[in-house]
Amino acid sequence: MRISFKWLQELVDINISPEELAKTLTIAGFEVEDIEDRRTWADGVVVGKVLECDRHPNADKLSLCQIDIGEETPSQIVCGAPNIRKDIYVAIATLGTYLPNVDLKIKPAKLRGVESKGMVCSLAELGLSKESEGIKILEGDLSVGQDVRPLLGLDDVILDITATANRADALSMVGIAREVAALTGGELKLPTTETIPPNNQTDNLTLDIKETSACPAYIGTIIENVKIAPSPQWLQWRLEASGVRPINNVVDVTNYILLEWGQPLHAFDREKLIQITNSQTLNIGVRFAQENETLITLDGQKRQLKEQNLLITANNHPIALAGVMGGEESEVDDNTQNIILEAALFEPVPIRRSARSQSIRTEASTRYERGVNQVQLEKALHHAVTLITELAQGNPTAQATADNRRGDFTNTIQLRLERIHQVLGKVIDGEGLTDVAPQDVERILTDLGCKLKVETEKPLTWLVTVPPYRYRDLEREIDLIEEVARLYGYDRFTDTLPPQSQVGYLSSEVTIQRQISSALRGLGLTELVQYSLVSPEKAQIKIANPLFSEYSALRSNLMDGLINAFEYNQAQGNGYLNAFEIGRVFWLENDKRCEGDALGGILGGDLYTDGIWVNSGKPQPMSWYEAKGILESLFNSLKAPITYQAESDDERLHPGRTASLWLHKTKIGVFGQIHPQLRQDKDLPDSVYVFELKLAPLMDYISQRYLQIPTFKAYSTYPSVERDLAFFAPMDLTVAEITNAMRKAGGKTLVDVKLFDEYKGENVEEGKRSLAFSLVYKSPDGTLKDSDVDPIHNKVRDKLAKQFPVELRS
Repeated sequence: MRISFKWLQELVDINISPEELAKTLTIAGFEVEDIEDRRTWADGVVVGKVLECDRHPNADKLSLCQIDIGEETPSQIVCGAPNIRKDIYVAIATLGTYLPNVDLKIKPAKLRGVESKGMVCSLAELGLSKESEGIKILEGDLSVGQDVRPLLGLDDVILDITATANRADALSMVGIAREVAALTGGELKLPTTETIPPNNQTDNLTLDIKETSACPAYIGTIIENVKIAPSPQWLQWRLEASGVRPINNVVDVTNYILLEWGQPLHAFDREKLIQITNSQTLNIGVRFAQENETLITLDGQKRQLKEQNLLITANNHPIALAGVMGGEESEVDDNTQNIILEAALFEPVPIRRSARSQSIRTEASTRYERGVNQVQLEKALHHAVTLITELAQGNPTAQATADNRRGDFTNTIQLRLERIHQVLGKVIDGEGLTDVAPQDVERILTDLGCKLKVETEKPLTWLVTVPPYRYRDLEREIDLIEEVARLYGYDRFTDTLPPQSQVGYLSSEVTIQRQISSALRGLGLTELVQYSLVSPEKAQIKIANPLFSEYSALRSNLMDGLINAFEYNQAQGNGYLNAFEIGRVFWLENDKRCEGDALGGILGGDLYTDGIWVNSGKPQPMSWYEAKGILESLFNSLKAPITYQAESDDERLHPGRTASLWLHKTKIGVFGQIHPQLRQDKDLPDSVYVFELKLAPLMDYISQRYLQIPTFKAYSTYPSVERDLAFFAPMDLTVAEITNAMRKAGGKTLVDVKLFDEYKGENVEEGKRSLAFSLVYKSPDGTLKDSDVDPIHNKVRDKLAKQFPVELRS
């Protein structure tokens, strides 16, 4: 918010410079982003009276003027403005003056052979407008030679302040004045008015507030016989200094009150409302928009209204977006004679949703979204009516009120001195350290408008009653402690380190996650980080108050996001995405909301793109076994004994090429190829594989101490013995089951089992297949003989024949 230093001085006694005030406010939490010293824009510019104005002897478009600037002799100045003439007062930049807005220093010069000492200034050269057709003609009771800055509002300094989101009160001059008074000890002088809007009711104006929870209070005041005209210079200067464009006296008053009190107001043209409704009796209402309603707002845009748009209506006809922007049909213009002045309170959430749905952000909506002071509504309205009566000769004739505000807008909070010392620590007092004194706490909070009452002496505890304009952000004890620290001065607190410190470390969960990430990156996968918020279509847990409808639920799996990322990268021409993600997922279990970490990945494309010339330029799709090999490489690096079992429950995956992942007897995830239908819908390549598993059981297993401590086993220096084993097995008997049985029967001597042949077809009974395994035996104690291997190999054969319905071939 842009703060006028001169205006601020009218509201609070300030005995420090603007630069010192900016530093004080910044330390107190109000960042001053810029200081605009307007006094430098016209330093050296004075009032001059044109005594003579003749045509330049050598140029038709130039004038040669004799101008009195208060010196012994008039100054001769050449001017090219078309509106220069005799006997007018103008702004003269004297010799040596620097005009920063046009980067010009005034020096004696010769223009077309005629000497010129000074320059007649336009508003553009003084920084008050972007363009000017001529010079600025000054009016009023003037004297030559006087400083022109007070006449043009250039005797001011503008502070551009950024207030934190919780400080709605700081979006007004009154709010900043209160803050400055508390920081500097200056006397607060808030604006007062004796004029009170009329209390008489009229049948021609009634209110129908259907959404009382969104609009706690609404006051409509009829003001008749207003004279629309430009606002006086002082009002225009204050609006322009605050970044608001002056329009006319009535609209400018509403904007002035918004800047002064932080209370948005809006003026409707009563005759236009009567014409819109075709009725002399007006019923002003507040309701949410209905389907297919439209409204042309003041910016000239026709807006298709949505259900979350809160409306102001006249006889149920939309005339404004409540708390955001007025309607074009009822705006005040030069022909307006009677107005209805709206002063209302709207709750932050409905206004925020309404403004965001229409992509509008205005000065009014900004203040309503943060929370307008509900106690100062009448004060702001009274001041507005007073100004309209004074500046536009309006006559307030009637008023309608709908008030559903709760009675109390204060919070009473218990504040402990011991807790203040515990949170804030020591402060610097002279050369020593001490605690914040109780009297300082009482002084600071009293300056902020709080009322303190001692609850207990030992330990010292206060009951603090918060003023109404701070009830939204001062709700807890810690809020009061922050205020004490802020006004006491953050720079006065010590920066001592804690008496004890510990060496940092990584938890086992983080260590394992980093180990997994490192292993997958080493296998060529890219790590992704995606939003936990997703579309609500397939999610189990919805968000009560989402920012956007497309991100209104929590993801229940990582697989959907990985598939979408693969599709997006391919569509952008970035090729196949081999990636993984470690993230949190959320699901419902027995109507209870649960959450946990998961690991997901997606694989596809040609693994050997560097050697594509071998395949005549045609990429080879990744096979199921290549994808499974990448996953098994991860499990091997983690020393996790993961097994696979056929599965076909997931509709996103190919029913014949999907396996569940098991850690001992616990199912932890799934791995498989994307279903052909899904692949076709998303225009993906032939073979894309995904996996997803729960991290919790995997971490519990890996975090076991014996797996975390590396152990070395000496390699056997003796040769191995290799034997083959072939048999017929049922189709539903998995290789994993057979391999596990072999390893268990072979003991430590059986060091490796590999499937090297599978046959189905002629000479093999239907429903069966022929499998051939290579078994490798080795001993660390010596070279194995047939007499050593045969008993073990026979034991393996017997185990298979006994445990499974297999028929040995050899």
